[in-house]
Amino acid sequence: MSSKKILIVDDNPVVLKALSIKLRANGYEVVTAKDGSEAVSAVRRVHPNLILLDISFPPDVGHGGGVGWDGFLIMSWMKRLEEAKTTPFIIISAGDPVEFKERALAAGAMNYFQKPVDNEELFTAIRHALEEDAESEPMI
Repeated sequence: MSSKKILIVDDNPVVLKALSIKLRANGYEVVTAKDGSEAVSAVRRVHPNLILLDISFPPDVGHGGGVGWDGFLIMSWMKRLEEAKTTPFIIISAGDPVEFKERALAAGAMNYFQKPVDNEELFTAIRHALEEDAESEPMI
């Protein structure tokens, strides 16, 4: 079993819970964040080996609004942190793949998945990103 740390950044609690359960069942340590500030804090705290990141986030009305964080801004911000400079990103989004996929890959994401995600393909990409044996079967 792996002890690699994966940070999931998504505003949807169902996605956070479902992915967390699947990743933990496969031996990963999981940390979750529901927005950009939680994600930055988590990166500084746990130094993840991989970040699974959504693209679309609602405006932060609870903290006075202001500039909304989208996945591109979150990824850009985290890549400037010493703790995440070399951390791979995989984008998982319900957003329009025509609009987001090429932009995500150009911004440095290793892969892009459209929600709902094919678990087998996602786990293959995760093992590849973490440089693990891509032949091992995930427990989905």
